[in-house]
Amino acid sequence: MSRRWLFLSICLSLVGGYTNASPDVLLPIGQEMQDRVKARFLAAGVTYPPERIQLLALKESRRVELWAWKDTRWQHVHDYPVFAASGQAGPKLREGDKQVPEGFYRIEALNPNSNFHLSLKLDFPNPYDWLNASAEGRHAPGSNIFIHGSAWSTGCLAMGNQGVEELFTLAALLGEDRVQVVIAPHDFRTRPPLGSNRQPAWVRELYSYIYAHLRQFPLARKQKGCEPDCNVPSNRLTYTTGDENFP
Repeated sequence: MSRRWLFLSICLSLVGGYTNASPDVLLPIGQEMQDRVKARFLAAGVTYPPERIQLLALKESRRVELWAWKDTRWQHVHDYPVFAASGQAGPKLREGDKQVPEGFYRIEALNPNSNFHLSLKLDFPNPYDWLNASAEGRHAPGSNIFIHGSAWSTGCLAMGNQGVEELFTLAALLGEDRVQVVIAPHDFRTRPPLGSNRQPAWVRELYSYIYAHLRQFPLARKQKGCEPDCNVPSNRLTYTTGDENFP
């Protein structure tokens, strides 16, 4: 087993323990918000609350797919639009490059007092990111990557307030350890990754793992997507360099 595969396996694994959200985190979650999320699941024919969820973020199509674990397989619930995200295809390599990371991530913390309505902090850089950064002499691969509300962002995923409310509610009620996030440059289910000699070997390796992982989420099993919600006008896809003000 290669060292990189060992580190990536750590990132892929979901901790089975239940994490109780603190009262402060639960404060912004009212009954109306919980009812909205429950209705979303019922409309998709998926049991609520789920055991665990996966968020598949596809940078090219600016969507985040919500999948829930039910009856030994993943069931699609809904697609959310990404209102803002900077950069291009490819992983985040250094602080300030305005790239959205790519890989397998977990929710590290929830912020109910975010400058961007609500936010979920990803565990970037994870051990796999640090391993590759160290091998390439990159000592500052970046930090403070969030899924958050509003329609403004640099290096993060801005989901709009309604979208982030639903994802925040799920993460707070289920526990952060029951949420996994996968970020890919595009949907490998419709267009497999094309290896390039210009890419570092570890990027091609990462893409092969994401490609294999996405087979658990077949397009044939998808419910109706986020239309018309995903038809975000291009003039709303703008960015800011504001800090997240995470405590």
